[in-house]
Amino acid sequence: MSDDIQKKIDEIEAEMARTQKNKATNYHIGTLKAKLAKLRSELLNGPGGKASGTKNAERGFDVTKSGDTRIGLVGFPSVGKSTLLTTLTGTRSEAAAYEFTTLTCIPGTMKYKGARIQVLDLPGIIEGAAEGKGRGRQVISTARTCNMILIVLDAGKPLTHKKIIEQELFSFGIRVNQTPPNVKLIKKENGGIGYQEIVKQTKGMSVDVARVVCKEYKISCAEIILREDISVDQFIDVIEGNRAYIPVLYVFNKIDSLTIEELDILDQMPNYVPISSQHGWNIEELMECIWDRCHMIRIYTKPKGQSPDYDDPVILHSEKNPSIEQFCNRLHKDLINDFSHAFVWGRSAKHQPQRCGREHLLMDEDIVQLCKKV
Repeated sequence: MSDDIQKKIDEIEAEMARTQKNKATNYHIGTLKAKLAKLRSELLNGPGGKASGTKNAERGFDVTKSGDTRIGLVGFPSVGKSTLLTTLTGTRSEAAAYEFTTLTCIPGTMKYKGARIQVLDLPGIIEGAAEGKGRGRQVISTARTCNMILIVLDAGKPLTHKKIIEQELFSFGIRVNQTPPNVKLIKKENGGIGYQEIVKQTKGMSVDVARVVCKEYKISCAEIILREDISVDQFIDVIEGNRAYIPVLYVFNKIDSLTIEELDILDQMPNYVPISSQHGWNIEELMECIWDRCHMIRIYTKPKGQSPDYDDPVILHSEKNPSIEQFCNRLHKDLINDFSHAFVWGRSAKHQPQRCGREHLLMDEDIVQLCKKV
């Protein structure tokens, strides 16, 4: 069954490679991309796609999620993931000169700025991991559960390794350093396909392409509103609805083997941090980048009549400043029901302290004292 699906995928990819990309072929390429995405979904998750995925797809490693953030180390064998885990967390992970030293997921925890960050040392993946080679599906399934992925690369090896890992993650539904497309798709019982463009589309989307993609997914009635310029692949991601949008940092290990000129070339790459886990070089910058990319904010609690608890801050994840309501929900989901007001000290307060309601936006290292209804 999987051989037949793979054969169809190869045929469609060959046809796409032969087809010239221009306005006249947008409709045809859109059709091929929709068929390709559906076949890949069947190959990964079994017949029926995402509906029956957990039945046939391999599960990830059973590692209990702990701490405020989870980070996964992904990369080829023998690039220094185990040494990096030991350097960051102190957890002993076997490291040796041969490949595939790590055969299962090794968790460790590091503390940084009061936050407990769980780091997972995942086994090395190889080309074809998304299809199940070398326990690749288990590795990438676990990576999907992480708040952030560190792609560990050997600085002395070709940069093609980066592209191979990105393709394996893409095939498994992980979108690297992307945000979900601003597209509204509402399925209806009747009325056909309604299509609106709020922003002019320049990457291949049109009403005809949208209809042919919907037809491939057996969607006959829906309202589609495009609020940003997107590609056909992004529209397919919206229909699939099971994509993981995860921030990724490229960690180039073993920089002690490079010259200054080679480091200058690598420095042109975005989202990259050069380190040497064996010598402990540049680890502090790596931890600072992890903190920034995960959008972590520290909020200190203050019980009435006592000093603030600076040792154990509440860690919130938010690209924008979180509200007091989000802070309450982080502590306990029922806490907001009894909330009356809060006293806030810190950068977000106009005066110290400021009496605030649930809509007040907090900033890093604010001190909050919650008051319940009487």
